[in-house]
Amino acid sequence: MNGLATAVAPRAAPRGLWQRRAKPLLGTLVEVGAPCDIDTAALAAAFAAIAAAQARLSRFESSSVVGRFNATRAPGRIALDADTRALLAAALALRDLSEGLFDITLGSGPRSWSLEGDALVKHRAGVTLDLGGIGKGHAVDLGIRALRAAGCTGGWVNAGGDLRCFGGASLALMLRDETHGGTRPWARLQDGACATSHYAAGSRSALAGRRAATRHLSVVAPRCLWADALTKVAAHDREHPVLTAFGASAVWHACGTDAGAPE
Repeated sequence: MNGLATAVAPRAAPRGLWQRRAKPLLGTLVEVGAPCDIDTAALAAAFAAIAAAQARLSRFESSSVVGRFNATRAPGRIALDADTRALLAAALALRDLSEGLFDITLGSGPRSWSLEGDALVKHRAGVTLDLGGIGKGHAVDLGIRALRAAGCTGGWVNAGGDLRCFGGASLALMLRDETHGGTRPWARLQDGACATSHYAAGSRSALAGRRAATRHLSVVAPRCLWADALTKVAAHDREHPVLTAFGASAVWHACGTDAGAPE
């Protein structure tokens, strides 16, 4: 998953407007917020949706879709549920539109898997999948869907910096200073999603022409799946057309001693 640097807080509002709960999921602490007049079952439903996504997608679970694909001999087929098929279809679209900059095979075989109906197909031995670059955002979106289904008119899910809010919830985006500690606000988010990645000196993004310093890259998009995945594309090219195609925008932030206004 990303080295995330974004934290959020609800907007200034009358005390008691929002209820918030947090649980360890997705390798981080996931916070869910909802209006106080909604039963806590809505928050439980959001956490359950996120936990179910984790079980389906984690490469560390042998029973997950990814675990089974990676262990399957080629050629092989794996049946998919509707949500996982939608996620993999998004990964295919991102692969093609980004000209391979986004690749859930991490170079092991970008064109060696496909979707055929409701099945995931493995075409070549040695190809493996890793949904760490898109799965967290997808899980956040499923949490939001669960809140809406439970009748929430607003709320948010924050998975360690991959976050999305909707309705009356407005979140302050806070950037951490990785060198000196503390945070500073740089934007507000309403009815949208944001993901932030951390890039250290000598990383691929620095070698591609960025200053050799610790920096953060944030992508804002309508869905968290897109924001999460597009940080990997924007790290190479912040102006890549695929960002516009998904209604996203990217910004680099300097960190440490030169932390200031977003660039």
